[in-house]
Amino acid sequence: LANRYAPETYTDEFLDTVTVKKTLVVNDYSLIGVQYGAGLSQIYWNPSQEQDMVFIPKNFGVTYTKYGQMFGMPFFALKAGVFYAQEGYQFKYNEEYDYTYKIEGAEKAVMQVIELPVLAHIHVDFWKMKIMASIGCYAGYRLNIQRYPGHTGNVSESVANSFLETDNRFDYGLKGGVGFGLIFDPIEIHIQGMYKHSFSSLYQPDYYSEYYYRYAYPTNFIISAGVHFQLTKRTGQTKSQLKKLAKEMVYENGSSKDRK
Repeated sequence: LANRYAPETYTDEFLDTVTVKKTLVVNDYSLIGVQYGAGLSQIYWNPSQEQDMVFIPKNFGVTYTKYGQMFGMPFFALKAGVFYAQEGYQFKYNEEYDYTYKIEGAEKAVMQVIELPVLAHIHVDFWKMKIMASIGCYAGYRLNIQRYPGHTGNVSESVANSFLETDNRFDYGLKGGVGFGLIFDPIEIHIQGMYKHSFSSLYQPDYYSEYYYRYAYPTNFIISAGVHFQLTKRTGQTKSQLKKLAKEMVYENGSSKDRK
């Protein structure tokens, strides 16, 4: 009877053949972080216009990410944030005809905007890295504008740094992108490429003519890096899980004593 409950012994040769794999279990956890990026901006014009991309050096934001399980898989999250950013346009100068298309005498304009994105987020974690993809919508507001005359323009002082009544300042559209993360618990560094497409034209379509409508939808390509801090445990047992396990052990021990 004693040998029945004695621990089994194994030879060194047998133990060398045993493969032990550690399973990575990702908890439902939260992140808060800051991101900074730069990129390129242009406008989808209708009717189309020849243009150059505008370099945008400012794209700063604070984000909150809540990871959770869906369909039994811990690969999903909801990500929200507040961003201060820039966007703009620049028409291409035609040297042959010494001409550039202009709006209010400006060949170029840069706007300061604030954005509030809410994105569906998916991630795959492995080792000390993760691969990420996000897509969702955003709402925004165009704070101010700077118009530049360029080669042939002439911008009046009254509109050089101000919006017109026919300009649309409220913004909304789609935003999404892909990236990867480096994980140094409890800190994560995320590198992302994002694309934003506005559904709010820069101006009212009939501002120039009530018969021929014109549209201008901003688009941005942003590369950003961010530092994110884990608010709860990413892997392993959380405090709530440990408390639950402790309760189960107490109740099980209590039940076994009662049976004796």
